[in-house]
Parts: sequence; structure tokens; C-alpha cells
Amino acid sequence: MSEVLIQNVKKSYGDFTALSDISLTIPSGSFFTLLGPSGCGKTTLLRTLAGFHKEDSGNLIVAGTSIGKVPAHKRDMGMVFQDYAVFPHLSVEDNVAFGLRQRKVSKPEIASRVAEVLKITQLQALAHRMPHELSGGQQQRVGIARALVIRPKVLLMDEPLSNLDAKLRVELRQELRAIQQRMGITTVYVTHDQEEALSMSDTICVMYGGVIQQASAPYELYNEPANKFVATFVGENNFLTPKALEGAAGVAQLDLAKRIPAGTEAVIAVRPEDMRVTVGQGVEAADRITIRATIDSVSFLGRELRVGGLTANGEAIFAMAHPTADLVRLRPGDTATFSFAAAAAKLFENSVTGRRL
Repeated sequence: MSEVLIQNVKKSYGDFTALSDISLTIPSGSFFTLLGPSGCGKTTLLRTLAGFHKEDSGNLIVAGTSIGKVPAHKRDMGMVFQDYAVFPHLSVEDNVAFGLRQRKVSKPEIASRVAEVLKITQLQALAHRMPHELSGGQQQRVGIARALVIRPKVLLMDEPLSNLDAKLRVELRQELRAIQQRMGITTVYVTHDQEEALSMSDTICVMYGGVIQQASAPYELYNEPANKFVATFVGENNFLTPKALEGAAGVAQLDLAKRIPAGTEAVIAVRPEDMRVTVGQGVEAADRITIRATIDSVSFLGRELRVGGLTANGEAIFAMAHPTADLVRLRPGDTATFSFAAAAAKLFENSVTGRRL
């Protein structure tokens, strides 16, 4: 079992607080992703766990053992970097075997474990090639294989797919997740790519300003964001002020207005897939809030159509809709009706990390 406990970890660089009292439990065998924008503290936390940075205070426990004073090379962790970090003078096979040789593992054991991990990472046919003969995706597989072959307690990955093209990223993330599940290795993964995080993770920890904003399963994180930052960073959202609804009418609007505490500056968040757009006035339903808007953009994306507009008070609104002949014909300056169910709306205080209301 390789459960990871991060207890009240703090890290500062001069006056800058990189990590502010971080506490997390990472279950053994899980795929745990640290997600957030540049400078949020995710890589600092990963490198502190690896032993490359020393925490100012707090405790790190892996498999029941405190590792805060253990040097990085003795923490029994595998690390995969963003820039591949393969040795250019060694073949694929020798790159993968490097860590085992450093650990004085016997030659028969090295041969067996290298062959096993080359098969898992689909590198058997490339075993004798040199790095310059490999594509970017193949080089990153070598980095992953080299980290896995030592059978670490924890696998740490720092944006390992960010240098690859979009199609290859999708393919490799599926393979990487399958390998992690097959081996059952505890994995801590850093990314700023929300789609990558949602598709791969058991748990996603969203960070901002060195603070954990929310740590939840992907479905919960997307559908029940804890604050405005999480709602902003994970997936797309319409953010409308109550003023944008002043032209709307009906029971649904009144019910939504009642959910806003008196004296609170609130923002209303609605996912674009929960927003319906119709040409013309549209038919109002009792459970839906309708807003007239002037179209400013229509983008055909194949199976979806992104329709954007401006409300009467100048706020942006958009919907992801199924393409229809009427919607495809919309042009900037046309008028359309956007509507959403009151139940689909989330309310937040109107600040960067405004709490859920």
C-alpha cells in the first residue's frame, strides 16, 4: 500500500507563498491530478513530494513512513518530466535499464523487468533504437518506462504530455491511464489541461494561489464546483449578473432571485450545454429563464454549434447547441432567445474565488 499523506505543508520563497498549509490524502493505487494555472503551486507541491524542494513546515508520509528528511534519491519515487529527459547516448533499452543498474539489480532481473515494461509501454520493437531515432511520443514513452521499471511506491508526472501534438496527447493519455490502472501504482500528475485531468483522474485537486480550491472526483468537480474559480477553470461557463436577467420574466426568474442572499453581489453560472438557443422570440416554459440577445458569433464545430451573443445590458452569453438549419443561418446582428432551467444555474459570490451560494 502506498497511500500519500500531505499534512499542513507550507513553502515560501521570500515574500511569495507558493504553498499555503496544504493537506491532502492520496489513496493507494489512485490517479491523483494537481490542476491549475501557471504559478498556482502544483509543480512546487509535486517537487516537494519528490524531494527536489524542502518544505518550510509540515509533514509528508508515504506508505506510513515520514519522508520529509529523506533525500530525493532515496524516496522510492519515479519521476516523469515534461521535456522527456532521456539520455541521448543510450539506446531505449539502456535508458530504461539505467535506474536498475544504479540500484545494483542483478543482470537477469534487469533483463526481465526491462522486457516487461517495454511490452507494457509498447516499446519492444524500438528497444535498440537511439533517442534521436524516436518521435516525441516515443521518447516520452521511454521516460515513462524508465520511471515504471524501478517499481516505485509513487509515480510523479510533471506535465508529461504538454510537448506533444493534440492527437498524440489524447492517445498517450489513454495509454498512460490504462498502464497506471494495470499496475495499480499511486500516481500524482500535474497538468494545466482540464480535459486531460477530467479524462484520466480518480481525483482532481484544483489549486490557485498556493491554496487548494477543491479536491473531488471529476464528475463532482465539474457539476458541483465549490467556488467561482473552480467553475471558471474546469469547463466553460456563462457568468451572468442578475442585471442580465432583468428583461426575463416568470416564476423561474423569481425563484432564482430568491436564492441570492440580500446584499450579496452574486454571479450566475450556467454551463453552455445547459443553455438552449432558439431563433426568434421562442416559447417560454415555466421552469426556464429566457434572455433575448443579439448574436455576435456562430461557430460550426461539427457535432456542435457554438452560438454567442450579447444581452440587452451588454453581457456575453453563449450556448453549445446541436446544429440545425435555423441556427447555422444565424448571423451577427440577428436576435435569438437563450434559455436555461433555473435548476441548472449555480450561484457564486462575484470574486475570483467567490464561494458557492
